[in-house]
Amino acid sequence: MATPLGDPVNQPPAQRPNSTQLLQGRTIDLVHLSPSHTEALWTLVGGTSDPTKASAWAYLPEGPYAEADLDKFQASVAAKCRSTDPIFYAIVDKSQNVLGWITLMSIVPEQLRLEIGWVLFSPALQRTTGATEATYLLLKYAFAELGYRRVEWKCNALNGRSKRAAERLGFVFEGVFRQHMVVKGRNRDTAWFSILKEDWDSRGVREALEGWLAEDNFDEEGAQRKGLESIREELLGKSK
Repeated sequence: MATPLGDPVNQPPAQRPNSTQLLQGRTIDLVHLSPSHTEALWTLVGGTSDPTKASAWAYLPEGPYAEADLDKFQASVAAKCRSTDPIFYAIVDKSQNVLGWITLMSIVPEQLRLEIGWVLFSPALQRTTGATEATYLLLKYAFAELGYRRVEWKCNALNGRSKRAAERLGFVFEGVFRQHMVVKGRNRDTAWFSILKEDWDSRGVREALEGWLAEDNFDEEGAQRKGLESIREELLGKSK
């Protein structure tokens, strides 16, 4: 009896992301994080007197930063600008206002996988079209331009908002790594999600995201006409 083995993979290694690559969307762009973004980011997420600012850091490995911690924040942003894994992208609107950051990380070109993570969405970005578009732009970049076959999303298993966001975007839940990390002195069980290249190409993920982000999916007040998950369900129903 033959020993079962995985399917052959004849795909060459993926390319490493280019930190200087400009990723342009309809409502936001992704640009390499720069020290010039520090002041605007501090205004949005610095200080702890405003609970909405402090809450943006709840599940990140750093922060929140108190009003007296501007120097520490500046040093942290400077280090992020130099980092090659994670690669930090500033999320900017079409008026060049900085709204947060998002990263490509755990980059393993020879294994054709990477992760979208270390996400900092300011209160001004949360629950907006731009928040969804930022993830879409990185998925498109990873699959269509760089040649990856797997994009991961990992989050604290207690972070309900992040888990719901992953599933809404089309990531598939794979399980929980128990006692995976210690973050800020607390246990972190990590929930794992992924999108595969075939999910992106032929299981409605890309097409649903592009349909949801299309300008004609929003009314004059900017409210969505169809939800992302319902668009994806319709696409999957048509493919059966």
